[in-house]
Amino acid sequence: MYVQEEDFSRKDEKGFLCAFAPLREKSFFTLLLLLICVSAVSAQDAQPSPTPLMAPPPFKMIVKEERAQIEDTNNDPKRRLKLTIDFAGAHLTRAEQHTARGDFEAASAEVGMYHALIESALQYLSTFKRDSNKTRDLYKHLELALRADGPRLTAMRRITPLEFAVWIKQVEDFARDGRTEALNSFYGHTVVREPEKTQKTEKPSPTPTPKSNNQL
Repeated sequence: MYVQEEDFSRKDEKGFLCAFAPLREKSFFTLLLLLICVSAVSAQDAQPSPTPLMAPPPFKMIVKEERAQIEDTNNDPKRRLKLTIDFAGAHLTRAEQHTARGDFEAASAEVGMYHALIESALQYLSTFKRDSNKTRDLYKHLELALRADGPRLTAMRRITPLEFAVWIKQVEDFARDGRTEALNSFYGHTVVREPEKTQKTEKPSPTPTPKSNNQL
């Protein structure tokens, strides 16, 4: 009787395990699906963020009030150029202030107005005769202003996000080219080039040595 009871207990244990077998299979598949979902989400998070879109280029314009003041000085080229440079410098200063606060859109707008004023100054100076001392003085004044503006544009570009920095780099290159144009106009008629040497210098012939009197 004891042996039979022991066998029945084993049969009951097997039946108990068989009854829970479907539940174990369901739990296994649920866990497997959960692991697959977690892996997919992790792979999606590991992907690099997309490249930021490029911001629109700053609009080149001269404020109506500034244009009116500039046009009132048409009879005085020196005063007109000084006023244009002062307006451009003020816009560049405001662009630096906006950049320091992280308002890059406002800074880009100020850079666009700076660009328009410098472009206007170069176009105005191109209407004068190049071989005039007054014209060279005007170009020299503009060159000094652009020389000071270059490092300011570079410093501002380095702390500006890429989508806005590309346009600052464009204005930076424009200011550099404008300075080169001013230098060429200022020094174009003052630099004297050395004439090229067309003939080679002849080497002196060696002096003949006198014959010795002791020769046989």
